[in-house]
Amino acid sequence: MSPMSDKYSGDMDPEIAALLQADGPPSPSTPKFEDLFTGPRVEKQAPPAMDFSKAAFTPVRVFTQTPKPYFDNPSYYKIVLAEMGDTAARVHKVLTDLMNAPDPETRGQNRLRFIPAWWDFLEALVRTLTPSMPEPKRLAVRYGVLLPTLLSPEQKTNLSSIIFENNTGETIHYVDEWLQKVGSGEVAPLATDEEIRVTKKGGVDNSALLQKIEKLQGQTQAQTNLINVKTLEMNDIEDAMIRAAGQVRIHDKNPNFPQLQDNLNGTQRGSLTLIQDCLKRLSGLDKEVDLYYRDLEKMTAELRAAEARVNESGGAATVDARVVVRELGSIRQMAKISVGRQGNHFPVVMKQYLPPRLEDIATRENVLNTMAEVERLDPGLFLRNFKNTTNRISPHVILIPSFGEVGLCWEPFEKYNRSTSRGRIAIPMYSKNLKNAVLTALGDLRWQVVKEKAGYRWMEEGLTGWYYQWFTDRGLRGDVKESFVQDYILWITKESEGTQKLDKDVRGIFWRNTPFPTEIRETLRNRGFVYNELYKKDVNRSMSDGY
Repeated sequence: MSPMSDKYSGDMDPEIAALLQADGPPSPSTPKFEDLFTGPRVEKQAPPAMDFSKAAFTPVRVFTQTPKPYFDNPSYYKIVLAEMGDTAARVHKVLTDLMNAPDPETRGQNRLRFIPAWWDFLEALVRTLTPSMPEPKRLAVRYGVLLPTLLSPEQKTNLSSIIFENNTGETIHYVDEWLQKVGSGEVAPLATDEEIRVTKKGGVDNSALLQKIEKLQGQTQAQTNLINVKTLEMNDIEDAMIRAAGQVRIHDKNPNFPQLQDNLNGTQRGSLTLIQDCLKRLSGLDKEVDLYYRDLEKMTAELRAAEARVNESGGAATVDARVVVRELGSIRQMAKISVGRQGNHFPVVMKQYLPPRLEDIATRENVLNTMAEVERLDPGLFLRNFKNTTNRISPHVILIPSFGEVGLCWEPFEKYNRSTSRGRIAIPMYSKNLKNAVLTALGDLRWQVVKEKAGYRWMEEGLTGWYYQWFTDRGLRGDVKESFVQDYILWITKESEGTQKLDKDVRGIFWRNTPFPTEIRETLRNRGFVYNELYKKDVNRSMSDGY
């Protein structure tokens, strides 16, 4: 065996020793963050225009790729730790101590020591996160694979069969992808109590101005979508007028005087009435759209003025390394929440904890497929109203390489763009029940969106208000949101199939505020008296316009 450097001295497990060769001294200096993100600095880009026309997720057709030889590289472990200095030395030593622990108590102590050591190592590693990062380092961030020999051959095949690139077009991100988007300014960082102030070259603080730009960008996107919706409605009315006019122009011969053209029949007179109604509606919509265009012109002018002020104050924004490091801190908090106090907080994958089947791992494709299934049962899940127009806005999903049991909603929408921004939810990749992990995140999102929109009246009105009143009337204790999320899971998994698991009043709250699609309600009404009564109430409300 080659002589080991001092930082890797000491006894070690033979498997680790076989993989690890002399690394040489650590890099004398950490590369500058600006030089690693493809260029000296990155301009804060406007977020890509959101597509409000999609009514649902595109079905996933391909879930896996041909297994890649990611973990066959005998230098994998060495490459992960290479050039990472003291943080790599610490990870290596604690892992070696863990592998050589003589008893369960020592092994447990070393496990606890390894957790902060790994997160410190990741903090150093994400500073060098670039598209050209060595594959093993990226896989360590994305999947939590530090040492391939900690996995079984089947598990290595599973992980290497996960599709690496995002071919779905949806906003579902592995951790390395998310950090890179945040670092490049493509997406805003996760909300935290303490905000990082973004400065321009020359030291001018433009944080408030950049936040204003973010908000204006969201407003212009929403206003543009509103105009599109109204103009499409105008097009439909115009088409209806053309069809009606075509019917009016068709004339038969008079039955009593065949040599003469007959006058309008009853259907044609109805077409004239329709045309008159269409003209009134078209005129009203035209006035609306004219006002919307004026508002859009004002928003666009204000946005351009704000962008000009940013450019005048010093040009492109410098992306601070603290943004990415702090983002990793938020992701660490997400991992802790998803695991829970009594869960498995060990931050790298090991064969005894990894789900045996690829179908049970929260890959991008598996999560997207599960979310599509939930949205099918809860069609209003991603719908949000803006100026009397309903938009479908699916959230950003961050896939965290942890052994967590629950997903979570970090924020229902961005702080400075409530109208069109995406929420942010996190889902642990390695859970015992993938569907439950996704459902807890979506249930959390459901609750928080309604609560934030209701503001200080969240305990009095809407979905959260009705549920909170039921919760307090029953004298229940604990977190009302957690109770809601668990009931939401039962609503989607059990009640949708006609299995009655919820309290009667809670079932009524969900039936009215998170209704199943019509075809499922039609089916359920025949599955029992309870659902039939709820269906009858729907009919009565619709007849009285009280729904």
